[in-house]
Order: sequence, then C-alpha cells, then structure tokens
Amino acid sequence: MIPILNVPMLFIRAMQEGWRYPQFRSLVTLAAVTLASGTLFFCVVEGWSLVDAFYFSATTLTTVGFGEPAPTTALGKLFTVFYIFVGIGIILTFINAMAEISLVRRGISPERARRDYEDMHQSDQ
Repeated sequence: MIPILNVPMLFIRAMQEGWRYPQFRSLVTLAAVTLASGTLFFCVVEGWSLVDAFYFSATTLTTVGFGEPAPTTALGKLFTVFYIFVGIGIILTFINAMAEISLVRRGISPERARRDYEDMHQSDQ
C-alpha cells in the first residue's frame, strides 16, 4: 500500500479501537465540542464563513496557525487566547491517546516505549 494512504487507515483503526473505552469517547466528544464551539464563535463574533471559522479553529488547536484569517475584534482576540490554552490541552491529550492506542495495537506498552526512548537518549550523553 502507498505509505501516505496508510496514515489515514492507521488513524481510523486507532479510532475504532479507542471507541471501545468510555474515556476515549468522552475525549473525542470534548475535542469535537471544542472545535465546534470555536467555529460557532468565530462565525458569530467575527462574521466569518463556516469554512473560515472551522479552518481557523482547526489550525489554532493544532498549533499550525497560518495567520489567515485572524480575529479583529477585542472579544475575538480574548476568546482566542482562552481557546488556545484550553483547546491545545484537549487536542494534545487526544493525540496522546491515539498514540498510546497505536502502540498497544502493535504490542508495545506505552511504558516500554517511554523506557526505550529514555534509554536511547541517555546513551547519547
């Protein structure tokens, strides 16, 4: 299979695996609500289209931040600061959960992966 096509398949499989756990479902719901609330806020307050508001919300929460569009109102700027602090934590927790599920699916415990990583970097010193 073409490697670039493998990434979405791995993501889908990890989502299917994680969906069995209530905590994971709650985390996915929280991430979706965070993304939707940002999208709605920027539509209403900044007057952006649904696509622009969703795009800005996604790039902000994933820390990509291309810079266009950007909030112009004081309320929009203040909300964005709050949105970044809260949202990045939620998205990073989601990404961490997906990574742990992928490791477990490959038969590697997250603890072993951390130990291997630490051992690898201690030998560099």
